[in-house]
Amino acid sequence: MILVSSCLAGLEVRYNGTHSLNSKLRKLVEENKAITICPELLGGFSTPREPAEIIGGDGEDVLDGKAKVIEKSGRDVTEIYIKGAYATLEKAKKINATIVVLKENSPSCGSLMIYNGEFKGKKIIGNGVTSALLKRNGLQVISEEQFVENSL
Repeated sequence: MILVSSCLAGLEVRYNGTHSLNSKLRKLVEENKAITICPELLGGFSTPREPAEIIGGDGEDVLDGKAKVIEKSGRDVTEIYIKGAYATLEKAKKINATIVVLKENSPSCGSLMIYNGEFKGKKIIGNGVTSALLKRNGLQVISEEQFVENSL
């Protein structure tokens, strides 16, 4: 089974209430070959919500207690992101996910790139909190871009 970021299947769960529809991923969900998940909603956020970025590193650093996830207004939401990551890991294990396709650049789901913590649209190489946790637990995590490249 494939686990997919809800926003990639067209669900309007992104921080700003939008989606990032990938029609191939949506089709897999419709065919019951994939299940949707949103780590941020599992952690306790609602939609819409304030944008957040990782400050002081990436998702690996957040899991190690060396970095934090901070909303644009300055509120520390690290624990909510960690809670959502662990809930996602639990779900991935429960469904025996063979691959996890997550939304790139997100502080939860980025698997190659994340925003740098300055809220200026600049990206750095790194994992989001959920991607880092899933990878640490041996799951294959790819971005929607990698999914498209591999499925052509």
